[in-house]
Amino acid sequence: MSETSIQDILPLVQMPSRYLGSETNRIKKPWGKTQLHVALAFPDLYEIATSHFGIQILYGMLNARDDILAERVFAPAVDMEDQLRKNKLPLCSLESGTPLKNFDILGFSLLYELNYTNMVNMLDLAGIAFFAEQRSERDPFVIGGGPCTCNPEPVADFFDALVVGDGEAVILRMTDAWKDWHRSDRGNRNALLQRWSTIKGVYIPSFFDFSVDAGENQRLTPKHPSHRDIERAVVSDLNDEPFPSAPIIPFGRPVHDRLRMEIARGCTRGCRFCQAGMIYRPVRERNPEAILSSVGQLLKESGYEDLSLLSLSTGDYSCIAPLLKKIMDVGARDKMAVSLPSIRAGSLTPELMELIRRVRKTGFTIAPEAGSQRLRDVINKNITEADIVETVDNAFSLGWKLIKLYFMVGLPTETHADIEAIAALVKRLKAINKNQGRNGKINVSVATFVPKPHTPFQWEPQIRLETAQEKINWLKDNLKLSGVQVKWQDPRVSMIEGIWARGDRRLNKVLIDAWRSGCRFDGWTDFFDFERWMTVLEGSKINPKHFLDGYADTDQRLPWDHIKIGVDRSFLIEEKARAAVGKITTDCRTGSCSGCGVCDFESVKPVSFHDQEGLFSTEGPVPERQLTETGIKYVVYFKKMRSSRFLGHLEMVKIFIRSLRREGIPLKYSEGFHPMPKVSFGDTLPMGMQSEDERMQVTLTEPIDSDELALRLRRQMPDGLEITGCSPFVKNKVLERIDKQDYRVELKDGFFRQKDLDWFLGQQSVTIERKNKKGKRVVIDLKKTVSEIKRLDDRHLFMTLGTDNNLMVRPGHVIKTIFKLSEPQILTAIITKRKTNHV
Repeated sequence: MSETSIQDILPLVQMPSRYLGSETNRIKKPWGKTQLHVALAFPDLYEIATSHFGIQILYGMLNARDDILAERVFAPAVDMEDQLRKNKLPLCSLESGTPLKNFDILGFSLLYELNYTNMVNMLDLAGIAFFAEQRSERDPFVIGGGPCTCNPEPVADFFDALVVGDGEAVILRMTDAWKDWHRSDRGNRNALLQRWSTIKGVYIPSFFDFSVDAGENQRLTPKHPSHRDIERAVVSDLNDEPFPSAPIIPFGRPVHDRLRMEIARGCTRGCRFCQAGMIYRPVRERNPEAILSSVGQLLKESGYEDLSLLSLSTGDYSCIAPLLKKIMDVGARDKMAVSLPSIRAGSLTPELMELIRRVRKTGFTIAPEAGSQRLRDVINKNITEADIVETVDNAFSLGWKLIKLYFMVGLPTETHADIEAIAALVKRLKAINKNQGRNGKINVSVATFVPKPHTPFQWEPQIRLETAQEKINWLKDNLKLSGVQVKWQDPRVSMIEGIWARGDRRLNKVLIDAWRSGCRFDGWTDFFDFERWMTVLEGSKINPKHFLDGYADTDQRLPWDHIKIGVDRSFLIEEKARAAVGKITTDCRTGSCSGCGVCDFESVKPVSFHDQEGLFSTEGPVPERQLTETGIKYVVYFKKMRSSRFLGHLEMVKIFIRSLRREGIPLKYSEGFHPMPKVSFGDTLPMGMQSEDERMQVTLTEPIDSDELALRLRRQMPDGLEITGCSPFVKNKVLERIDKQDYRVELKDGFFRQKDLDWFLGQQSVTIERKNKKGKRVVIDLKKTVSEIKRLDDRHLFMTLGTDNNLMVRPGHVIKTIFKLSEPQILTAIITKRKTNHV
């Protein structure tokens, strides 16, 4: 028997499309024609990983080089991990299925501390040594980047190199250094690390000696005078950097299943709890004209129906109103909806409010963070209760049905009065909604504050677990109101996050112990196991309080002090002091410079486009296409074979719709606020079944030649979806019900025994139970539904199936009943729906 492959185990896992790697716009280069091979890894599930914008940027930059190949790999789900280990298969890249161990560089995106165990698991599945010092010249270099590198010490030993700051500013310099090293010093890993250490933003952990002083604090001693402090790499102007022109269109249901356009990077609002607001300074906006041009190109290349404008504070973009208006005008023509992330309370101008009336309304998010004005001043939130009330009132009046409010407990100086203020604010907002006769709902989300490095609160203690639970429980008890739902993050999760956020190198071995104990996907409620974590920490002899209790002395050296993100320590200390007395600091984007130290006002400075606020103001909206009243219908014929059999029905529908949009086919849409293209399909195939004869009906607003429609769709299809023809729709002749259907079954495991078939053929009745569309159990007689069945050999079977009680039986039901096959044997069988003339 041949060795097991990834394709063989796909039928045995949930959501197998996660592992296909054949998405639209993915890049697959010949391995042998490229010099440098890079695997871009994200330590979380496909649905999360494919929504990460940073990987898309790096993927495009690397693959734009002819001599570089970049492929992706994400954390396998638990069921896939089980199958990989059971079948002794290594973790491989998506595009080519190449084992990670064969790549030259393996780069992890580190966005969240509770993904660290997934990173360890991926290294183990790849057969790569955990620690950099254990790797040989045959192993890939393991690098990392992302916000967690602001304190890389808890995972420093795992990495040959870490990138601090904007990856675009560093990645190609690192690959150029690798190519120089490969030509001259290949085999000497340290020689490449020496080259990388000279690049701004690159940290080489092995170039420091680690020790613990008498106070149980980490001490790092640099081995090389030139590599003492690591300065953050900063992209000075986003407009000078490449932007993904053809984003990968994921299968399944990614958490952000829409076109994403980064309109700015950085935020200077100065919220003292917010790490992102400190480490991504200064604000750098994209040129509005470039944004608009990119949106048009990206829509053409993606076929997306929704656009999200990305920024830490989208409402603060200097040209947001005219830009949003122009994008909406373009979107009206192409039936694209623009979704806005949270709009900061107090930033809704009359013009922006009028534009928002046209936005598809799902949930509107506001983050007051604290209930009282006193505490909002402490954290420098810079919004008043009046701002919050006005924003919520406006949102409900503009048509939103759901308002989401985000709060934290455990903020510095918090008292019980501040917790009571959260409940009072929510009740006030509910009363406003009720008094206006509206039926809007309010969702209140509560999380425990986790002090993070490089913020004014980096020295503060994290609230005790028991205290956090008491505060959250009090809010739950006091917000049991009609129309109000309280959600909360488990404070035990926040406790573990806090340990890793401010930990040091002593945690590297603890991470391996946690992984060995079974920790995986710790950020997911279904997988997080607090008791397991506590057992691991107790066994390590490390007291979590050392990392949770903060630092009383601001002069004390911190584990991350050698990482220079640009904000001066003196600024953070001053902000900490201002917080203690509730003194606010204004936004330097609109006020005076706050002196944080990030800008040199030459290469690094704020980039904004306030002078272009009048942009597009004289241009009218793009006219919509004139629609025909009834539409013109066509039927598209296609096959669903090979890897496409692992696409679910809704995934396939989405692929067809977006393919039609990419080709600019004039689709007809339904009416209403959420118009949908008029497409329909015949029988829904079960996951894993192939078909030689499927049909889609599509309605257009303009006539098009049938052959041209087939040709244009054909060039957009992923592997296995093959367009075989197209014809004008003829009523009652195309999608009519088929009474009988032919199937061919090929077993990968098990046998079709003749004696089992003889038993079935000799019976007068063989019944099974199935549920109909209403969920009622119905008895089906297989002797009535199986019109013909022939055993071709031990592994191959042909059958013709009909209906009984108006239900069409599936081949899986038949072979399970007749041949007593197990569930895995049925799942791994290749069942093909044949082209048939039965009607």
